Amino acid sequence: MNRYDLPFFDAEHRAQGAVLDAWMRDQHVDHRDTDAACRQWVRRLGDAGVLRACVPGAFGGARAALDSRALVVARETLAYHDGLADFAFAMQGLGSGAITLEGSGELQAQWLPKVARGEAIAAFALSEPDAGSDVAAMQCAARDDGDAWVLDGEKTWISNGGIADFYCVFARSGQAPGTRGIGAFLVPADTPGLAIAERIDVIAPHPLARLRFTDCRVPKGQQLGAPGEGFKLAMRTLDIFRASVAAAALGFARRALDEAVAWSKSRRMFGATLADQQLTQATLGDMATDIEAAALLTYRAAWQRDVQGTRTTREAAMAKLTATEHAQRVIDRAVQLHGGRGVQSGEVVERLYREIRALRIYEGASEVQRLIIGRETLSS
Repeated sequence: MNRYDLPFFDAEHRAQGAVLDAWMRDQHVDHRDTDAACRQWVRRLGDAGVLRACVPGAFGGARAALDSRALVVARETLAYHDGLADFAFAMQGLGSGAITLEGSGELQAQWLPKVARGEAIAAFALSEPDAGSDVAAMQCAARDDGDAWVLDGEKTWISNGGIADFYCVFARSGQAPGTRGIGAFLVPADTPGLAIAERIDVIAPHPLARLRFTDCRVPKGQQLGAPGEGFKLAMRTLDIFRASVAAAALGFARRALDEAVAWSKSRRMFGATLADQQLTQATLGDMATDIEAAALLTYRAAWQRDVQGTRTTREAAMAKLTATEHAQRVIDRAVQLHGGRGVQSGEVVERLYREIRALRIYEGASEVQRLIIGRETLSS
């Protein structure tokens, strides 16, 4: 059965998945230059119309409003084939999400069509050296200076840092202590006072950087949302895209399972194949069950937001926690089934092993998801 035949999806989602899967099978991008590869993926995804899922219909999007199920279908399919393709897609949506939600009509018209066409690369700048999970510890400051806000401070672990055309930046604007005093601002990459302080290398290469703001003047018209409402805007943005992180984990896990099944059927040992061994069959059974359990939570979270229109903080957290943790386990088992070949550079399962690890950290680490689920459960 096609996984999108489940009642969470409609015919348009099923067609989207089939078309994108077929298209991805013909796409090959050289990963040796990570920045160039990501730029290439953004343009290809834009030219193919895939990025239209990242913006509303009024600005070139595929649907009138952002659709969580369309994001889920796209990310699961892209991640199955290529982690950088998934990354490029995800950051176009996450990086421009605050503009979609609270940007002025002028900012939306200026940037969102370019995002959809792959002509502008987006980035989401929330984390700081001492403020990751603890957003209230944010120190990057935005000072009111008449017709502009002046930004000073640093952001780090910023995906697309160094190649983005614009950043949605969150900074302390002084209205109140804690998370109530954070504002949001659209900062084009060529704005004076914005510099790339450091490029960061990680185990699954993708563009990543530390940003420095020094007397960086941002016109008042580039503020996103009301003063002091930046934290709420960041959380609303993450709520939309959190289920799609779970979907990316599903894509990685499904690819790992397919690789493990194919290898098990072909690997000869003890006068039979690896697949003939009962321990292998039990392992594959556990892997398949982990994937389907995570898929149901992921699809439910996206469906609930799209169809029921209700708050999905708890459900999206459950989906991300379960899908990323299960995918890590599935991929680890795939590597184990491959034996020595599983840790050989260039093997698909070796790449997946590196790619899955960050998903348990970014957009809310697993520990944070557990806290969210616990708090939401106690308050219900």
